[in-house]
Amino acid sequence: MKHIVLATWITGALLTTGLSTNVNAAGAGQPSNAFNPEISLILNGTYAQFSRDPANYSIAGFPLASGSDPGSRGFSIGESELGLRANIDPDWYGVFTFSMANDGTSSVENAFVQNTNLGHGLTLRLGRFFSGIGYLNEQHSHTWDFVDTALAYRALLGTQYRDDGVQVRWLAPTDLFVEVGAEWLRGDAFPAGGAADKGRGTWTGFVHVGDDLDDSNSWRAGLSYLSADAVKRKTGTNDLFSGSSDIVIADFVWKWAPNGNPYKHNFKFQAEYLQSNNDGLFTPVGGSATAYSATPSGWYAQGIYQFMPRWRVGLRHDQLNPDNAGAAYSGTVLDSLGHTPKRDSAMLDYSNSEFSRVRLQYNRDQSRPQTDNQWFVQYIMSLGAHGAHIF
Repeated sequence: MKHIVLATWITGALLTTGLSTNVNAAGAGQPSNAFNPEISLILNGTYAQFSRDPANYSIAGFPLASGSDPGSRGFSIGESELGLRANIDPDWYGVFTFSMANDGTSSVENAFVQNTNLGHGLTLRLGRFFSGIGYLNEQHSHTWDFVDTALAYRALLGTQYRDDGVQVRWLAPTDLFVEVGAEWLRGDAFPAGGAADKGRGTWTGFVHVGDDLDDSNSWRAGLSYLSADAVKRKTGTNDLFSGSSDIVIADFVWKWAPNGNPYKHNFKFQAEYLQSNNDGLFTPVGGSATAYSATPSGWYAQGIYQFMPRWRVGLRHDQLNPDNAGAAYSGTVLDSLGHTPKRDSAMLDYSNSEFSRVRLQYNRDQSRPQTDNQWFVQYIMSLGAHGAHIF
């Protein structure tokens, strides 16, 4: 009965709590109509209230990528997505996702092809995609258990690492779930920048393992490494960085559902630790380039409990260690001001069906030295066919 719980969570558990149908462990869908594109539309709307102006958002001691702020006050469409996916021929499968952010900007979120017939547990992906590093990175925002991502992802990965390149995964033929992957990427996205090394500026490696403890419990753990080169990488404050940013990620997820059936009750615990090793030249706005070497880090832990059908509650704590850059950077974004950024979050959500969810969330955000009390009301609606979420 190996992997009964693991398979249940991958293919069906989220039907009661969140927008899922068909997918394999590597994230490639299997369309119900072989060569007819599946079309999906995710509508995501948010009302946000902040006690401090989000337009001036910062995290003490961290240069942030553009778009890493917590959003805007009042009503917004959040991040809505239009997706197409289909078999191309017996050997290839394609995915395209178009995203519109709450500031009115739009982008191609995913545009990749994936081979489905390599055999020996191998999968090849080419194009633009979310990297397989960590646990949260590969998940689209509408599948998050909270309105926003973890602070460590916001500060060290620019919310999520997505880039153009090639990915290879290998699924071991063992009872224990073992997946090994590697990527070679362009290097345009934060913490990389400038497409170093002639457009080959980033590479990653990751391994994920998991198993069923019994009919009710399953787990997955992972270790990932991202090596990113930056050439005059510009942050949201127009500071520049040239050098290397190497990030190590350790992640763990445990899921419980009575006898493998999550319909009435289920629980998920997840946690990740990220550490970034930076070495290069940092140029603050209006200043001169200075040698910069630092190892900031961050972590989060969260628990989500479905206490009755359709209803879930969740708690999250996240925290950052800025690794003080020294007196040379006093007055710049690298100045931690002696502050430890952290945040506590609580959420309650209701899923009327597998296609709709409404969420209420509160954050006590201490990213800045001054506390920001944040309230969110969010809806997520799914139209059309939509691939399931990985474990």
